[in-house]
Amino acid sequence: MKGADLVPKIESCNALLSAFSRAHRTDQAWVLYAEMFRMRIPSTVVTFNVMINVLCKEGKLKKAKAFLRVMESSGVRPNVVTYNTVIGGYCSKGKVQMGIDMLDLMREKGIEPDSYTYATLISGMCKQGRIGDASKVFDEMLERGLRPSAVMYNALIDGCCNKGELDVAFRYRDEMIGRGIEPTVSTYNLLVHALFMEGRNFEANALIKEMEGKGLAPDAFTYNILINGYCKEGNVAKAFGLFDEMSNNGIRPTMVTYTSLIYVLCKRSRASEADRMFEEVKEKGLSPDLVMYNALIDGHCSSGNMVRAFELVKEMERTKVAPDEVTYNTLMRGFCLLGQVEEARELIEEMGRRGIKPDLISYNTLISGYSRRGDMKDAFRVRDEMLSRGFDPTILTYNALIQGLCKNGEGGNAEELLKEMVGNGIAPDDSTYLSLIEGLSDGKELIENADV
Repeated sequence: MKGADLVPKIESCNALLSAFSRAHRTDQAWVLYAEMFRMRIPSTVVTFNVMINVLCKEGKLKKAKAFLRVMESSGVRPNVVTYNTVIGGYCSKGKVQMGIDMLDLMREKGIEPDSYTYATLISGMCKQGRIGDASKVFDEMLERGLRPSAVMYNALIDGCCNKGELDVAFRYRDEMIGRGIEPTVSTYNLLVHALFMEGRNFEANALIKEMEGKGLAPDAFTYNILINGYCKEGNVAKAFGLFDEMSNNGIRPTMVTYTSLIYVLCKRSRASEADRMFEEVKEKGLSPDLVMYNALIDGHCSSGNMVRAFELVKEMERTKVAPDEVTYNTLMRGFCLLGQVEEARELIEEMGRRGIKPDLISYNTLISGYSRRGDMKDAFRVRDEMLSRGFDPTILTYNALIQGLCKNGEGGNAEELLKEMVGNGIAPDDSTYLSLIEGLSDGKELIENADV
């Protein structure tokens, strides 16, 4: 058009700006906007809204808010879409209060919020766990006569599920049905996942049947929720049956699908099968992530195959997947199970060199390894190091030390440690009592007379 000496209409420019924004080609959007300015093509409210959206996508929220003033100084009045864009930008970054401030400013300017405004704020609040505040905003929206959507109800249901408030989540589900809004696949996915997390598998399966009865086909998320739930339950047959069903229905398994299956195979001491599935992941063009590597490494460490575990660590380095404290804690536990505590200790040093801070699990793993082997001086040395790093001992720390002392015939020290444990507000459990009963000649009498 420029080559033909034609000045593009603003509608053409806005359409192209919108296309660049949707494609996340923000650099090209700014080049075009600058060219429009050079050609003296006046911006409309649509132009400003698109460019404010571009700024929000770039994370430049202060500039997006400042652009509102530029817009007004140009004689263009912001509309509800303008404010919704900025509110959405703030909420997507977790700055919900800033979004609420924009809502107040919007009202001051005489612009009434719409359903999208409320939906954005409700979603942002629910993601922060502010269910009470989200409910108040939702009620305000209803009082204004605005109709809620399935997306809005899903945000509320998701927030309630994340807080373990399943009764409230189901009340919202019933309310949406009462308003004539049909639950979506996402609605069912949220509720099914929450039920599985609470071990309410029978109710979860009933909900899946209800969903299918309404003609809603399970999607990849549905299958991943079910497969993950059965994997955590240890039901390998059911998990793989769903995996086959998923593939037969033309739904492509995702990284989450494969990670869940590799996890359950490893927990069932079927690491060789997990290896084959891991290779299948790579053959399908998927890139294993940290969670998948850690699951597979754990499987080989549990079976004592440290050679394969370290092969996987080297592969992680080749594929630019950085190991974390979980990776190292898993390797340490593998060495300790084999009685090779010195090798586990060396990994603590390697973690430091890599800039990975050992955590409470790291120290408890070492303490348990030394105690199991009867090296109590080393176990207490690690305990002291742990305390110096600001970590408080847990029941796992005390149980490992008490077990080691009892095995070494140091009953008096074990009794003193029990008193310290109780004094620190940590109640003994079955493992504590079992160690004392087995390790002390008067263990049963001690427990019967203990004021715990």
